[in-house]
Amino acid sequence: MPGQGDHYQEFEPPAALRPFVRTIWTYAAPAPEPTVQRIAPDGCPELVVDIGAPYEEQGADGVFRLQPRALFAGQMTRPLALRPAGPVELVAIRFEPDGARDWLGVPLAGATDRRLDMVGRLAGVHPPAGDPAAQVELMTGWLEDQRRAEDWSLDAAVRAEIEAAGHDRPSPARSPAAHRALQRRFRDRVGVPPRLLRSILRFRRVFDHAAGPEAAGWLEAGLEAGYFDQPQMARDFRRFLGCTATEWAREQVGLARSLASQSYKPGPLSAH
Repeated sequence: MPGQGDHYQEFEPPAALRPFVRTIWTYAAPAPEPTVQRIAPDGCPELVVDIGAPYEEQGADGVFRLQPRALFAGQMTRPLALRPAGPVELVAIRFEPDGARDWLGVPLAGATDRRLDMVGRLAGVHPPAGDPAAQVELMTGWLEDQRRAEDWSLDAAVRAEIEAAGHDRPSPARSPAAHRALQRRFRDRVGVPPRLLRSILRFRRVFDHAAGPEAAGWLEAGLEAGYFDQPQMARDFRRFLGCTATEWAREQVGLARSLASQSYKPGPLSAH
């Protein structure tokens, strides 16, 4: 649940963007708790615009530095530690796992575990403060203009692999040569190998089962998500969040908890 005064919302993308964009979300916290928040990988790259004070991100050296006001967050394979530096207000485009490739214009593998500065690219784009619906309208209109100018497309085989992973189904049968070719295209369009995306999505499902209408305990949620046992799930908590499930539940507030509460909804197979 969001903290006191926090407000998280999700909005459906317009039809023209739906093959590429999973959702648009907004978040506001006028008085966020000044604590470190652990953001887990969720399998989706995002374009995030700070309307309020940008977050501080902890680097590999342990030092916290301000993020740019507009950034592209590629696939994550490890936890991201953030802390608010003032009143928070965000609007973000959550792409499908393969949905950002043509918009970004370069292989997604180069953005994995990185936050790319997008201030220059979004010059002149100023979502209005205090109005989530208007923020979403402005961002989706801008992105629709980008799509019309750039004629985005999808790779059907890559999307089929993502769909299988999202629904926890076996991968489509392929020859060894076709499998190797898919691996290369998958890293280009998604940023991580198919097997790693499956692991991330399985971990993401734990939170769906733990926070759903019939909320389960962590062990039951892990088994429902596809883990064999508690030690296997515990290893992924260390891998993707850097802590245990109990520690995360006790410590996390604000944006980290709001993002964990959003559910994974596999997108459509093809573009229109």
